[in-house]
Amino acid sequence: MRLEICPQATAAGTASAIASALRLVALPLALSAALTACEPSKPPEGSNAKGEPAPATVTTAAVRAEPVQLWNQFNGRIAAQETVEIRARVAGYIDRVHFREGQPVRKGQLLFSIDARPYQATLASAQAQLQRAKAAMELAATLDRRARDLMLDRAIAAEEADNRAGTLAQARAQVAAAQATVAAAQLDLGFTEVRAPIAGIAGRALLTTGNLARADETVLVTVVSQNPVYVNFDADEQSLLRGMQNSSATMGEAMVRVGLVSDEGFPHTGRVGFTDNRLDPQTGTVALRATLNNDQGLLKPGMFARVQMQERSSATAVLIDDKAVLTDQSRKYVYVVDVAQRAQRRDLQLGRMVDGKRIVESGLEPGEQLVVAGMQRIFYPGMPLAPQMLDSQAAGAALPATQKPAQKAQP
Repeated sequence: MRLEICPQATAAGTASAIASALRLVALPLALSAALTACEPSKPPEGSNAKGEPAPATVTTAAVRAEPVQLWNQFNGRIAAQETVEIRARVAGYIDRVHFREGQPVRKGQLLFSIDARPYQATLASAQAQLQRAKAAMELAATLDRRARDLMLDRAIAAEEADNRAGTLAQARAQVAAAQATVAAAQLDLGFTEVRAPIAGIAGRALLTTGNLARADETVLVTVVSQNPVYVNFDADEQSLLRGMQNSSATMGEAMVRVGLVSDEGFPHTGRVGFTDNRLDPQTGTVALRATLNNDQGLLKPGMFARVQMQERSSATAVLIDDKAVLTDQSRKYVYVVDVAQRAQRRDLQLGRMVDGKRIVESGLEPGEQLVVAGMQRIFYPGMPLAPQMLDSQAAGAALPATQKPAQKAQP
């Protein structure tokens, strides 16, 4: 008997066997996955059991309220106390220049010589006229004396005696006029030597040898004084009123500190010596002027100056280092450490700078722990921290220049 195997039946059996084998393999894998899902997950490395990052190490300082002396800051210009444009008093040609441009000159020092020969001749002529007038006066005095003697003997007419007395009076007047002419000629001759009226620094010689100087018109050189100097500045109305209301003292006694464009801080000190008698209605400011010593000669007229004027009253304010302040768009904030050793954000209202520290008008309270270093390790408010407290001296000092606080990224 012949046995035949159907191909369809063989294929169906093979497929059934493969499916059974797959079920046997998939069952252990599913069980393993289910058991794995039921096991608790391990926290990532560097995190605690709650999944939080490890406490960040930061440096903190206690926030303190301190008495501060407030200053108002303005822009000003250095000016000389005395500035003289030296002009020729007589006309003539420059004969010689006797000073070095840009160098100090003494009061009375000879600066220019103008050709004096015409004025010497004028003086000689005036002196000759004086001698002539004196001779005529002596003759008139002799004739008048004789006339008076003759009048005693009635040997001369009264009219003639009167004429001789009048002639003597005219001669005396001519002598006085001639003396005045001589004095004027001597002045003109003296004006041919142009001298410095003040001590200071001479500028550039505007006329040199051989050029014509016109009397009372031509400027020869400018001399400015150097020590002391003025600083002129304009104070706004609010600062002026605040200074006047906080003290019974006058603004003329206010102390100022001045810094140049190359100065760090305000190394030069002085006092206000002039306050204008009215407020400019166009600008809302009042003009003030302070006097500064310039022993080193660093302050030159015309220099730009940063001016701080002291307010009369002191205040108590919260001061922090400006490097601890972070920026979030237009908002300023800092981080403090709370009692749970976590970072808390404080939005601040900042005031002016005082002696390198920033005044906090609102947002911080004395006694809080301010994060002054390591802010870049704080990723979000509420993050756990490991604060390290600065001592009192280190807290009052400025942060190192290498410490740059992180700025929050803009959204």
